[in-house]
Amino acid sequence: MIFFKTFLIALVAFEHIYFLILEMFLWTKPKGIKTFGLKSKEFAEGTKVLAANQGLYNGFLAAGLIYSLIIKDNNLSVFFLLCVVVAGIYGAYSTKKIRLFYVQAIPAILALIFIII
Repeated sequence: MIFFKTFLIALVAFEHIYFLILEMFLWTKPKGIKTFGLKSKEFAEGTKVLAANQGLYNGFLAAGLIYSLIIKDNNLSVFFLLCVVVAGIYGAYSTKKIRLFYVQAIPAILALIFIII
């Protein structure tokens, strides 16, 4: 159980590191434009500051989760995982892209389940 809990928390953390990279550094590149389904390169350029800010928040989520693993604090893990779940639910709702819920919230929910059991 400890292995699966640690694995899932690490997975969620690494997902958010990947989101940070996509949003902060690849937003205006073909990979970022395709991943987020942006309208055009011009749109990406016009919104890159907002995306970078969003990427920074994803980095904070990843840092919190990694720190919770290092100090072995389940309460801290639960806090950051709940933040990820809320972000995944809101992101899926606000963008009308259910895929976002599955990619972001479901792994965090699974990690929470493994912490509880």
